[in-house]
Amino acid sequence: MIEVSEARFEELVADALDEIPEELGRLMDNVVVQVRESSPAGLLGLYQGVPLTEREAYGGLAMPDRITVYRRPICARASSEADVVAEVRVTVIHEVAHHFGIDDDRLHELGWA
Repeated sequence: MIEVSEARFEELVADALDEIPEELGRLMDNVVVQVRESSPAGLLGLYQGVPLTEREAYGGLAMPDRITVYRRPICARASSEADVVAEVRVTVIHEVAHHFGIDDDRLHELGWA
């Protein structure tokens, strides 16, 4: 396990979000991204909300989606800060993909699971 400060970890999450192509980033309104220390069941990240592909069923209205990235589980998997950077990037992309309606099976096929 490597220790990365909360502030540095939040920077890494912000950096990963900045890597999302601008045309996709513009579609991510009503999404809150947060960092938490620990997770239920050892998760690295969690998407909670209604994917964009399902919003019509809600009349286009939904509560804000939430993406949570968990610091301790990611740091526990890492042996260097470079490992943390890579895992944060994969986790952020994975959870953002859920916002766009991409399921775990497809993410696995694409190498993001």
